[in-house]
Amino acid sequence: MDITNSFQKNPSIETEAVAYIGIDWSDKKHDICIYDIALKTQEFLIIENRPEVIHEWVEGLRQRYGGRRVAIGLEQKRGPLIYTLCKYDFLVIYPINPRTVAKYRQAFTPSRAKDDPTDADLLVELLRKHRDKLRAWEPSSIEIRKLTQLVESRRNLVAEKVRLTNRITAVLKNYYPQVLEWFEDKDTQVFCEFVERYPTLGSAQAASDDELKLFFKTHHVVRKTAITRRLNQIQTSQVLTTDEGVVEPMQLLVQTWILQLKVLLPSIQAFDQRIKTLFEAHADVELFAALPGAGPYLAPRLLVTFGEDRSRYESSQEILRYAGIAPVKEKSVKKEWIHWRWRCPKFLRQTFVEWANQSRQFSFWASAFYEQQRRVGKTHPKAIRALAFKWIRILFRCWKDRTPYDEARYLMTLKKKGSPLVKNLAN
Repeated sequence: MDITNSFQKNPSIETEAVAYIGIDWSDKKHDICIYDIALKTQEFLIIENRPEVIHEWVEGLRQRYGGRRVAIGLEQKRGPLIYTLCKYDFLVIYPINPRTVAKYRQAFTPSRAKDDPTDADLLVELLRKHRDKLRAWEPSSIEIRKLTQLVESRRNLVAEKVRLTNRITAVLKNYYPQVLEWFEDKDTQVFCEFVERYPTLGSAQAASDDELKLFFKTHHVVRKTAITRRLNQIQTSQVLTTDEGVVEPMQLLVQTWILQLKVLLPSIQAFDQRIKTLFEAHADVELFAALPGAGPYLAPRLLVTFGEDRSRYESSQEILRYAGIAPVKEKSVKKEWIHWRWRCPKFLRQTFVEWANQSRQFSFWASAFYEQQRRVGKTHPKAIRALAFKWIRILFRCWKDRTPYDEARYLMTLKKKGSPLVKNLAN
């Protein structure tokens, strides 16, 4: 399943559908299996993975079945094929986890033999026999889908920024470590342009004080103490190495990464602005903006995690399981053990964990709960996941009732219940 869309069970499809179709997709071609319900016949075909060919095939289905419902199963939760098929109103799409198909195949072929037409056939069989356990794909609003793509892409860009700054830092330590002391933050335009203009300690020391002062002031460094400190450090620093066999190739590598970082930084800012605009225009903005520690980055991520369809989740436990926060209990006759979920949307779990960690700085009870978990021997990750577990249950109720979270109100509720988290709360 995919947080970009809502998924719902569609019990009426059994009586409405006139055909089941399984598609095993690939970059070059799609293997297709069609089961005609009325004729009880099955056929296989292969089509090219080109928009024109796919459109012609779908229009052929429309004419063949008179625009009546056709159920399609495919191993894709997002991507070009599902984006293409979702625009046809008579198609009901069932994204099926590839692992589900693999396990189903393995149940009947222990040798694990695999071929594409067989997988298309298995997808049809899953639709025919286990449709009640599958969920139909139902697209969310355009705004939510935009916001989802933006927050996920932004998170990837931030991860790339961290990778670049770490690489730059690691290489600079080999020939120009002083510049790392002059700038606390490496993910800034001023750092990038300084290293670009003064790629070695020698080039920085060769610049006059007036030139360096002008550079800093041009880049909005206005504190005289900061400028003076840097000028003194530049003039008193000693060169680590003058070995051209070390300096020249490393300098070229740093300059290459600096160019990439300079482009990446304003791109992240552009994403931030677009996310901010879409988030503030959404009807649920107050609900998610009120969450302690969510801020401008995590609040939009939490919004797309829950979505706007209140019927999507019937209980907080569904979200806890889906996001991988709820632990898994396994038991047999002789033993029982608990472990965390290995299969889940990683971005969702990361969102909840990051928010829970941030909330400790802004929520009295969250900080107290975390400290309580640490005192009983839980590691930091386990304590944060336990805190995320509690937050999801709270946020689910706020989301269902369309009521923004109120810290004071929640603290009073805990006090009335005699919770140890607020035992020292003033009367």
